[in-house]
Amino acid sequence: MADNDPMTAARTPTSRPFPVSGATTSSGRPPAAGSGRDGAGAPRPGLRERKKIKTRAAIRRATYRLIEEQGYEATTVEQIAEAAEVSPSTVFRYFPTKEDIVLTDECDRLLDGELRARPADEPLVDSLRAVVRSSWAVRSHDEPEIVRLRTRLMVQVPAVRSRMMEGMSATGRMLCRILADRTGRDADDLEVRVFATGLVGALLETALYWAEHDYRDDLPDLVDRALAAFERGPAH
Repeated sequence: MADNDPMTAARTPTSRPFPVSGATTSSGRPPAAGSGRDGAGAPRPGLRERKKIKTRAAIRRATYRLIEEQGYEATTVEQIAEAAEVSPSTVFRYFPTKEDIVLTDECDRLLDGELRARPADEPLVDSLRAVVRSSWAVRSHDEPEIVRLRTRLMVQVPAVRSRMMEGMSATGRMLCRILADRTGRDADDLEVRVFATGLVGALLETALYWAEHDYRDDLPDLVDRALAAFERGPAH
């Protein structure tokens, strides 16, 4: 029976084994998987969806290259469209703003599913920690420079950071729904909202800290530190 206290649900230890998670990188390449299913065990996307994924990936690659060459502010949507061989309207159809091109990827779309695939009685903090490590294993192998570019822009470009804050709000609402399902409480309960928003804030500050300190530390280790501090407070 689920504990209806968000803090207890986040801290109660569990001995269940962790299922293997999967993700799709910004390059549009899914991880290796069995027939007809992706790395997370879900059905593979159909042809139409795969074409959309490839288009989004092409737009991102063009954006990252242009930003590296000439900087964020100098890069326009028209330039991105030309480099990706699509129209500006296609860029806007997939990404409402230039900031969204930088901040979103296919891994983001899997976060809800991967968290819900974790054991229902697992502390949400532990679930989040495991999913972050799984996602990082893919990203750090396939696209380490892109990950660093994204976090660097979060630190250096106010518009990117502002858009990130908007996106984190949506992530917080998603965590509220997951926590509500696990605890039996309403997703709009104050305690649920505070706890979910606190988790999101911990992840955001970790990413900013990592970039501000020149990526010296291992990001999953920093996430572990941040979530530990969130659970028990900073040590004296």
